[in-house]
Amino acid sequence: MAERPRRRIPEATVARLPEYLRILGELDDGTDHISSDQLAELAGVNAAKVRKDLSYLGSYGTRGVGYEVAYLVYQIRRELGLTHDWPVVIVGAGNLGQALANYGGFGERGFPVAGIVDVDPAKVGMVIGGVRVRHVDDLAAVVRARSVSIGVVATNAANAQDASDRLVAAGVTSILNFAPTVLSVPRGVSVRKVDLAVELQILSYHEQRRSVPSLTIVPPAESNRSASA
Repeated sequence: MAERPRRRIPEATVARLPEYLRILGELDDGTDHISSDQLAELAGVNAAKVRKDLSYLGSYGTRGVGYEVAYLVYQIRRELGLTHDWPVVIVGAGNLGQALANYGGFGERGFPVAGIVDVDPAKVGMVIGGVRVRHVDDLAAVVRARSVSIGVVATNAANAQDASDRLVAAGVTSILNFAPTVLSVPRGVSVRKVDLAVELQILSYHEQRRSVPSLTIVPPAESNRSASA
C-alpha cells in the first residue's frame, strides 16, 4: 500500500514547531499532558494558533485533558526530521566557525559536526570540537563520506558566495548562512540566514520603546506638510 502524501505545513508553523519542542522538553518530568492554553502562554502565541499548528501534525488533543506530552514530542520530532541525525559541515574555521564547532548543542540536537573546512593553511590540521580542519578542496569528499546535506557558512561576507557555491557543487541542499550577505543558490537549495546585527537592531527597537514609550515618529513627508500649512 502506497504511503499517503504528507500534508504541506506552512512555513510560519514550521518556524514555531522548534519552540514548542523546546518548551515541551523543559517541562517537569511528571507532566504527562499539556493544554493548548498552557503551551500558547509559554510560547507567547494564542491558543487557537497552537491548535491550528498542531493539527497539521494530525494531533488534536482531548477536550479537558489536552495533549499527551510524550506523543506530541514524538510527532514534532518526526515532522522536523529529528528522528535521525543530520551531519553538518562548517565552511570557515575562523572565530565564528570555531565557536560553532565547539558548541555541543549541535550534536545533542541531532546535528553532529561531520567536518570543518578552511582555505587558510594555518588553520588546516587544527582540531576543533574533536574534528580536524581540512582544506576546502576536500569539501566534496567530506560531504560524500558522511552523507552531509546541511552546510554552514561561517566565512566573512566576501567569501560567503564562494563557500555557498562549493557546498552546492558538493551536493549540499540546505545552507545555514551566518555571513552578513545574501546568497544566490539554485532552485531546490534551502537557505536560512542568521544575521546577528539584524537581531540586535530589533532588540534596540524594543529598548527604545521602553525608554521613550510615548515617542511619536512623524514621517518626513507629513512633517513637511505640517511646516508649510
